Amino acid sequence: MITLFQQQKPGSQGQDSLLTSVEKLRKKRMRKRGAGLLGALLLTVFLIVAAYSQEEMVLVDNSVFPNPERAASIFKHEEHNEAADIDACNECHHVYEDGLKLEDESSEDMLCSECHALEPTEGQPGLMKAFHLNCKGCHLSEKKGPIMCGECHQNQSRE
Repeated sequence: MITLFQQQKPGSQGQDSLLTSVEKLRKKRMRKRGAGLLGALLLTVFLIVAAYSQEEMVLVDNSVFPNPERAASIFKHEEHNEAADIDACNECHHVYEDGLKLEDESSEDMLCSECHALEPTEGQPGLMKAFHLNCKGCHLSEKKGPIMCGECHQNQSRE
């Protein structure tokens, strides 16, 4: 029998296997805790990003254009909607069917490039024209908001 004050001789298997089992259990518990914490952290980050993605938007994503001629358009989503008194998402995030805008449908959870190709297709404008028709078209009809290229496409970083 080994007392607390005795040192065990190297190679004594009973205690070695017991220590090994205890260490394995500790490592397993730590991995589970770590995986749980990592999962909770990732879920939190995902929810925060999803909740604020439109509100925090500062630049229109132009990454789908292979060689953009101008800087991405500056667009502060929440500021814009408050100033323009826009409450309905489908005012800008539209859905069309057979050439008619569906009033009760919204594409807010999609990128414009998911519906609009770079080049026009039958009955549908290309992506750049779609952006310009949607934004400039509204600005012209409301007689307010930027309509000149340099008013939206400014060479500056995200604020």
